[in-house]
Amino acid sequence: MRFWRLRTLSMFIYMTLLLMIIGAILSYCFRFSIYIMGTIMISLSVIMSLYSYYACKRNALRANRARIVDQYEEPRLYNTVKTVAMKYNLPMPEVGIVESWTPNAFATGRNPKDAAVVATRGLLEMLPDDELEGVIAHEMAHVKDRDILVMSFASMMASLISNLSYIAYFALIFSGDRDRNPLISIAGALVVYIVMPIAAIMVQLGISRSREYLADETGGRTIQNPRALARALEHIEKGESAYRNATKAGRRNENDPFDTRGQDHPKNIYDCANMWISNPLRGGGLSNLFSTHPPMEERIRRLNELADKMGL
Repeated sequence: MRFWRLRTLSMFIYMTLLLMIIGAILSYCFRFSIYIMGTIMISLSVIMSLYSYYACKRNALRANRARIVDQYEEPRLYNTVKTVAMKYNLPMPEVGIVESWTPNAFATGRNPKDAAVVATRGLLEMLPDDELEGVIAHEMAHVKDRDILVMSFASMMASLISNLSYIAYFALIFSGDRDRNPLISIAGALVVYIVMPIAAIMVQLGISRSREYLADETGGRTIQNPRALARALEHIEKGESAYRNATKAGRRNENDPFDTRGQDHPKNIYDCANMWISNPLRGGGLSNLFSTHPPMEERIRRLNELADKMGL
């Protein structure tokens, strides 16, 4: 588990270096002091971090059309979350439901005292009790490790780097410095415009995949049943495939965030894809390179290996 935490830290350091490089380019183009530009960069980061910190839970629940429920409305889900929270020695989070028949779940909130664990209707209908506990244990691991805050910050950093890359691109193209070789300026502008945003996104996705592996391991160890989570992931994989096939025809469900038929820009589900236990935007081939989650087969293999090591 320490490996994944160190890997996350190294990726944040890498994103900080990208931000510093862009700041140096902007300082050069606009003839600003490097210290002034550094202050601007830090200020932007702080403002966006504060927004992510305080708004992540509210925005996630609204974007995914999640409804907060109590013990009387959803006793099985509520009691499972309560049981797992006690195993983690964490405060009881809010419990939510998304009225979608695809099996999935996510957690949100800036810290364990301000958390919510959400499951879809399809997940509750599909999984037996031990597998549901495995999924909730995975989500509570995200709460325990404050992964929602980590990923909100990573997303903010990637967005900031991308937007500043575009500013640096136009600054290099139109700065009008006669002493500068125009070919070098154009080449530098293209590198900044293309490479920097892709590098930032790749790091963000790498952080997301690292946190998923960590949550799988933490969840499996906490409930002392990694194989239950492995079986749950197998069933989720099959259930999502069946859901996609079933929604190819028929009228679109407006209340289902996963049903994007007829939407020109299903932005919400793209922005929130990293939150779910299974990536709702999975494809094949090159798209796996830009996936928010590790391959499901690899996650299942690691969980079974963990069970073998634990003698289960």
